[in-house]
Amino acid sequence: MRPKDLRDLSDDELARKLHETRQELFNLRFQSATGALENPARLKHAKREIARILTVRTERESAVETR
Repeated sequence: MRPKDLRDLSDDELARKLHETRQELFNLRFQSATGALENPARLKHAKREIARILTVRTERESAVETR
């Protein structure tokens, strides 16, 4: 997802998306360790997606603190 799309999500939806993406990364790492991973680029994509979600969450937290 794009950062703009992530910013449009509610806090609960963002937390759910983070959980799902972390679960996906876990599964991809497991597949990589067993040699069953077909597309290694998905690992990088999942890591970046998690970073985007955490960035949006941090932006929201800092916006609340400055009020």
